[in-house]
Amino acid sequence: MASLPNAKRVTYEEWLDMPEVRDATEEVVDGHIILMPPAKLKHALIVRNLMWALQSQLDVRAVFVLTGSYGLIIRKSPLTSRDPDIVVIRKDSLIERDGYIHSAPQLVIEVMSRASRPKERVRLRQDYASLGVPEYWEVWPDQRSVEVLYLETGAYRTCAVLTEGTLKPREFPHVQIDISAIWPD
Repeated sequence: MASLPNAKRVTYEEWLDMPEVRDATEEVVDGHIILMPPAKLKHALIVRNLMWALQSQLDVRAVFVLTGSYGLIIRKSPLTSRDPDIVVIRKDSLIERDGYIHSAPQLVIEVMSRASRPKERVRLRQDYASLGVPEYWEVWPDQRSVEVLYLETGAYRTCAVLTEGTLKPREFPHVQIDISAIWPD
């Protein structure tokens, strides 16, 4: 992750006027633009496997399963916009403004890497909690585990750390994902 050198904080309005970033992922944290390199292949395959598992079990007429580059606005001032690996959001709860999502998804999934620093991990949790995301999964490829977190009284509580078995999103109880099927190898 790299912040732009000597960059001042950008406002939401300034950010809207900027050109779209290509060949990198952009997030904004407290008004500071952060560029990240594209995902590595293993990361991309895990995202694909999870997305397929979710989409095949959800009614795509009622729910969006989003991957790729899009902005999830945490707050407009100071501007914080995240780009989660996967969000699952009911269409009837989606608030879109200026082409970005301004409402809490029912589920956010992040595929973590060795480079994910504890401080960044805490900040992601705080941001998603402040938006009111009820369920958050951290997928850890190196440990082949998934940490399932539920939002309770404004903060996340770890419900389970799973290395085998079935993932069942609380907001979509009919969905079942075999953990062994999310790993690309």
